[in-house]
Order: sequence, then C-alpha cells, then structure tokens
Amino acid sequence: MAPISRTIALGLTIAKASAFSQPPLVSRALVTTASPFLASANGAANNNNNDKNPTRQPMARRMIGSILDLLSGGDGGMISPDQAMKGRPQKMAGIDGLRHYVLGNKLEEVPDGFEVAVFGNGCFWGSEKSIWRLPKGIHSTAVGYCAGYTPNPTYNEACSSMTGHTEGFRVVYDPKEISYVDILRMFWESHDPTQYMGQGNDRGSQYRSGAYYFNDDQRRLIEASKAAYEKALGGREIKTEIAAASDYDKYGGLWYFAEPYHQQYLAKPGARPYCSAQPQGVSLPPFETWAPEDLKEKHAPALPEAFWKKHGPVRGCSVVRFNNEPILESSY
Repeated sequence: MAPISRTIALGLTIAKASAFSQPPLVSRALVTTASPFLASANGAANNNNNDKNPTRQPMARRMIGSILDLLSGGDGGMISPDQAMKGRPQKMAGIDGLRHYVLGNKLEEVPDGFEVAVFGNGCFWGSEKSIWRLPKGIHSTAVGYCAGYTPNPTYNEACSSMTGHTEGFRVVYDPKEISYVDILRMFWESHDPTQYMGQGNDRGSQYRSGAYYFNDDQRRLIEASKAAYEKALGGREIKTEIAAASDYDKYGGLWYFAEPYHQQYLAKPGARPYCSAQPQGVSLPPFETWAPEDLKEKHAPALPEAFWKKHGPVRGCSVVRFNNEPILESSY
C-alpha cells in the first residue's frame, strides 16, 4: 500500500472505530492529514482531465472533503493561522481579463461609483447564481475563497479545510440601481444561517456562513438584519461569521478568485445541477422594522416586495432549476 493510501486508510479506520465509542473526539488531525493527500493525489492525477471535463473532479473532491469532515464530527472547527497551508504569491491563473459568462463584464473590474459585497453561504455555485439573476444593478458576480489564512489557495487546498477559507461569492454592484440590502436579503434567505460549519450535506469550515464588510454601513446593516432574521427564525441562533475585510489584510487579503471553471459554473454546458444550501422559506422582516434610523433613506431596498413574493428563495435549494438569465423587471 502506498504511503498516501496508508495514511488515508489509517485515518478512516480510526475514525470508523471511534464512531462507535466517542464520536465527538475523532481527531481533526486525522481529517486534515488525509484531506491534503486526497487533494494533491487527485490534482496530480487529473490535471489534464480537469481541462477537458472540469465538471467531474470538483464534485468528487467536494464529496470526499465532506465525508472526511462528517467523520470528524461534522463541524471540525477552524484551523489556526500558524497551521494553515503557506500558499503562494502567484494569483489564480486565467482570471485576468476573464468575463462573466452570463453578464459579459470583466470579473475583476469595479467601475467608478460601484461597490463590492462578499458573502459565503455554502456551495458557491448556487449562491452566485442567486445574485447574478437579480433584475438590475449587478455588474458582475464571482466565486472564490474568502476569510482564510493561505494566500492564493486552490480548490483542492480550500476543500481540505487546511487554508481556513470558506467558499464565497463576490458582487460588484451599482448602488444607484440596487441596494446592498437587496443583496443582503438574498444572502440570508438563500441558506440556513443557523447551521454551523456547513450547509446541507456539505460539511466543514469551507462551507461556513459568512458576511464580510468593507465599511461601517455594511457592518451595521449585517448586524441589524442578523438580529431581525434570528427572531424571524423563531429565535434559533444564527452562526454566521461577521468580520471586516481588513481583518484579513495580514493574510494577504479577504478574497481570492476561484479557478475559471468554477466561475458561473451552473450556467455552463455540462454543469451538474448541484446545490447544498438550505433556504428556510422564511422572509427577512421589513427593512423599516430593523434598519438603523440614519441608514433607512440611504440604503432603502430597490426591489419591491412583489419581486420577493414571486422570485424569492423557497424552502430547499431551487436556484439550480431557474433560468440563467437575469430576472425581468416586467415579471413581477
């Protein structure tokens, strides 16, 4: 048996045995030891295959990562910065000049007067799609790895839980056309923020819920809406991580773009209609009931309640079934 296989087998054997005696005490070290080997072995064996059929290997790695995290007890916690992978200075290849598959704009550009929002709520494929379909004001969306400790991580590395990143989506939007609050509402309603370190069958720190702010207005709106949504959910505790983008400057930055084949994945031919998010079918309470008084005029929602009644998330993940084009304003 090769060293890699032996390491994985040992981890799985001990985890399986422990499951009958002390499930919470299965060591995260077993998982984090095996996961990088799985990722690197998969990557080395399938680099060429990924180019030819990029839809196959991500699903396999996602399943393996989730299985290992489930064996560790389901949440595993966060790796510490000093134990995280070292990363690299080179940015993700293929992102320079890359255009949005649906909207056509360059992923990296932020036009004058436009703003940026970053969230994480489970598998980033469906999360991103729910935002690019908004009827107006969205310049681009992108998927990537955020709020971790490893500069320029790869998908394999992020899936190992050894970088500290969560799968996230980045939105470049025109605040004259759409409000940050509209994007924030879609974020809350598109998943179950009460789940810890995972979403649905996807388990691990790479699937944790997170809201990351770039200014004080965003922070206050996130915190106020969280409190309101927690009440709407019947008092269930929201586990969403809330942090400033600047908190990650010492690790190279909050955000790193994912590989090109992940960008707008669900709109591409051959994509598998996968989504792990768990929308609860519960609406965020009306803006005027929870917004800070001095932010009500500046950040008033641009999308009417009629939009949410017809196109808002329903219980269970359904975004994969929807058309890829932005929703028409005439449809609500």
